[in-house]
Amino acid sequence: MFHATTIVAVRRSENDICIGGDGQVTMGQNAVMKRTAKKVRKIYKDTVLSGFAGSVADAFTLTEKFEKKLEEHSGNLKRAAVALAQTWRSDKVMRNLEALMLAADHESLLLISGNGEVIEPDENYIAIGSGGNYAYAAAKALFENTDMNAEEIVRESLKIAASICVYTNENISVEKL
Repeated sequence: MFHATTIVAVRRSENDICIGGDGQVTMGQNAVMKRTAKKVRKIYKDTVLSGFAGSVADAFTLTEKFEKKLEEHSGNLKRAAVALAQTWRSDKVMRNLEALMLAADHESLLLISGNGEVIEPDENYIAIGSGGNYAYAAAKALFENTDMNAEEIVRESLKIAASICVYTNENISVEKL
């Protein structure tokens, strides 16, 4: 579905939160167009981490709209995420956007989709994108069986995904809270 990226987020504690992504952008199914894209950012006064998988242009549009929702809701991540998902699902133009977004702050870790879903995972880690299942499995193993911090888990999970998924590379960028 979404070829060209892997995003993983991990929360070890309230003060150890990290999101990371690889840098690959793929055109179609057989051409790498860019190896150094940055798909994770700090937004809303550097208090929220976001990362996206899917169409790059669509993801930038969603990130901008999400930032506006965070402003409208005074930085309340859950309220902003629900508002974004409602707009995404009901707006005729936004409904066609093809992307998924992960967002995290000191209190929450969320997956936001165009189907109007806002999912808070049961675990303190989540991954999306073409290599998402590989990164998720790696994050789970590392989270549950090591003392690695959130950034170390994110980086290693992305490296593992990149070694398996052809749409994921090892040019990793991370953001931390």
